[in-house]
Amino acid sequence: MKLQSLAAAAALTTCLFAGSAFADGRIAVALENPLAVKTKVVAGGAVFVCEGAECVSTAAPSRALTAVSCKALAKEVGRVAAFGGETKSLDADDLTRCNASAKAGVQTAEK
Repeated sequence: MKLQSLAAAAALTTCLFAGSAFADGRIAVALENPLAVKTKVVAGGAVFVCEGAECVSTAAPSRALTAVSCKALAKEVGRVAAFGGETKSLDADDLTRCNASAKAGVQTAEK
C-alpha cells in the first residue's frame, strides 16, 4: 500500500511541474516600426496578432519565449524593440540576435 501511495504522490508531483512547463501564457512584442495592416504570424508554436507597433500572442507555449521565436517573427514583421511574457523578457543580446533576421522593407503605417 505504501508503494502505491508513493507512486501516486510521484505522479501528482510530475503532473504539477510538467503542467507549469507546458502552460500557455501571453507574449507581447513591441515593433520598431508599426505595420500598415493587421497581420497574423505563427512563430515558435504561438499565433501572434500584429497591429500597428504591437504583436500579441494570448496563448503561447513556454517554448515560444525564445530568441528563435523572436527571429521567426522578425522575419515576417520587421525589427523587434521588445519581446516578453509575464515571467521573462528577452535581453539586449537576444534582441540583437533576433533582429539579425528581421525582414527588410516591411510596409509600415504612416507616422
